[in-house]
Amino acid sequence: MIKTTSKYLIIGAGLSGLTTAYELYKAGETAIIVLDARATIGGRILTTNQIDFGATWFQNHHTHVAGLLRELKIEKFPQYAKGQSVLVYSTMAPEHYFQNDPNAPSAHRIAGGSTALIKKLATPFLNQIHTDTTVLAIEDLGDSIKVVTNKAAYSAEKVVSTIPPRIAARIDFLPELPNNVTEVMKKTHTWMSNAIKVGLKFKQPFWKARNLSGTVIGQVGAVTELYDHTNYGETEFGLMGFVNEALRDLTPEERQAKILAYLTKYLGEEIMDYTSYEEKDWSQDKNTSCDTIKSIYMSPAYGNPVFADSYMNGKLLFSGAETSPLHGGYMDGAIYSGKLAAEKLKHK
Repeated sequence: MIKTTSKYLIIGAGLSGLTTAYELYKAGETAIIVLDARATIGGRILTTNQIDFGATWFQNHHTHVAGLLRELKIEKFPQYAKGQSVLVYSTMAPEHYFQNDPNAPSAHRIAGGSTALIKKLATPFLNQIHTDTTVLAIEDLGDSIKVVTNKAAYSAEKVVSTIPPRIAARIDFLPELPNNVTEVMKKTHTWMSNAIKVGLKFKQPFWKARNLSGTVIGQVGAVTELYDHTNYGETEFGLMGFVNEALRDLTPEERQAKILAYLTKYLGEEIMDYTSYEEKDWSQDKNTSCDTIKSIYMSPAYGNPVFADSYMNGKLLFSGAETSPLHGGYMDGAIYSGKLAAEKLKHK
């Protein structure tokens, strides 16, 4: 039995899905429902205890992020990089210290954490977002699309799937999508699906006092990248980075011990004065990852042309960071694809 009928239904309350809904709302299209399998909105944008465990940075050429932040009146600020950074390139050689080029373009972070962007985007239609709602099947009924979830069935004139293509491949499409589309969906790497992030908080940024940037680049060892994660107002002090995936099979206690020992070696004993320690292993998130984790260290190819087409007689679109032909896998790509989807919907 169909529970709700809407003009537009968006699957996924991450950055792309919320951008589409926001753009439609701006254009006066308010008959929108957004579904998300998670208990919270944001998808792979996750800020916990003021630490970004998902999407964090954007660069100067990511103009769609910058533009949306301006529109929503959210501040950006540069990633702290002053002082000496540490490069660990061999277990047989001492660490190498280097200074970041002060003239090099800086990465930027979002004031209030990346989740500030999510909260502001979702504000106009928050009561139209249904969480804990997993899409199981999508059926073409001719003049509409039926979307069956774990809770109820919905009907919409147009549907946009913004979840990672590999996750969307779990949905039963009736009729089935073309074989080449299904194959591309299954083979499209999901950004963050293999990442483990770690975040530590401190009462004071001891690294700054010692003329260290907080940056550690580890080609060997427990942590592959670490950066200062002090907040915009400089009232909360932290370090955040990526954990070597080889530590995935350890117990949480063993992994934490190795990470702390590694960071103590290269940043000092003050590491052990942390006030909080948290990890996020995205491979354990069923809405991001799947059973076969594939680690990719070069940027994978995103924006396959099959995602530019519409399906189910123009009623079904695909969007999201992995589908974007521009800056795929980045927040900028998610926003670009979200805007693109809204434009397609408005002009059909």
